[in-house]
Amino acid sequence: MPISLTVKKIDGKPGQVYYPLQINTIPKPTPQKGEVLVKLSAAALNHRDFFIRQHLYPGISFEHPLLADGYGTVIELGPGTSPSLLNKNVLLTTTRGWESDPSGPEDPAAYSVIGGSARYAAGTAQEYIAVPEDEVVPAPEHLSAVEGAALPLVGVTGWRALVTKCFNGDLEAVRGKNVLITGIGGGVALQTLQFAVELGANVYVTSGDEGKIEKAKKMGAKGGVSYKEPDWEKKLLAVLPKERKFIDAVVDGAGGDIVGKSVKVLKNGGVIACYGMTLGPKMDWVAGGFLKNIELRGTAMGSKKEFRDMVRFVGERKIRPVVSRVVKGLDNLEGIEGLFEDMREGRQFGKLVIQIAGDSGDSPKL
Repeated sequence: MPISLTVKKIDGKPGQVYYPLQINTIPKPTPQKGEVLVKLSAAALNHRDFFIRQHLYPGISFEHPLLADGYGTVIELGPGTSPSLLNKNVLLTTTRGWESDPSGPEDPAAYSVIGGSARYAAGTAQEYIAVPEDEVVPAPEHLSAVEGAALPLVGVTGWRALVTKCFNGDLEAVRGKNVLITGIGGGVALQTLQFAVELGANVYVTSGDEGKIEKAKKMGAKGGVSYKEPDWEKKLLAVLPKERKFIDAVVDGAGGDIVGKSVKVLKNGGVIACYGMTLGPKMDWVAGGFLKNIELRGTAMGSKKEFRDMVRFVGERKIRPVVSRVVKGLDNLEGIEGLFEDMREGRQFGKLVIQIAGDSGDSPKL
């Protein structure tokens, strides 16, 4: 019988509890009208999954499989589906209820990320999944299963933050601009770095780990500074080129004092795209923000259109997501717990992936 991975409910308050992982035996799904059956080869973790285990994410489920990122092969078609999808390697879309509106989900009440969600049963921590055919996208052919699983959620989040939010959807506008990406080493930050470098931006990064900054430079970043330095913004200004002594846009996932720091390096009218607040649920807004006409733009995941645009770009430019570590087996609870510990301690540089079936292939490990 196929298996799935969920969280097990135990007593505890949000932020104090840590739900254990649970393996479940489930029937193999049968695709219904308009659906395809996908045999999953690999799935990947996101910080969202770590927050679910602490009950720090809304609308969680103890019955539906975890994880939003997945790569697999279409092995069966339901009635009314396209024959061309059969035997194709695909990526699963990561959200439901958001088609194409650049402002946000068309129906916020129907919107959710999949994986451990009470609203939708889909999740990629299982061996087989039946989904509507428009919820899969052909995988770029140059990617292995592990690389493909590493892409979806961080890819669409980084794409929307950089392209849609920072540069209003204009790919050509990115070239030559100075972009700051904070917290390099995490999946979204690294994927955004790859997109920005490929689009011709001058990328600068922050990290609390000098080793991660050096790895980012090898990937094309022009420079970086440690956010552990109390005046890191001054050090950043010192490494910017004389002809462009300012930052055009910031992509941030931490929150905290990012506005107060960024206004000292951003140009007038610069943009901060904030896709997360790992430092806490509140952040300060300072007078320098409005005096310099800074725009703080919130962004979360992305639409189905942005997802498809991102996947197409990855395929055209032959971008390979960075994978930090892979464990084999959905039933390998010890190994999967190790991935969660990597995330807890911030040890990863790239994505943390579970190989469910098949060969892992090669992927960049820096």
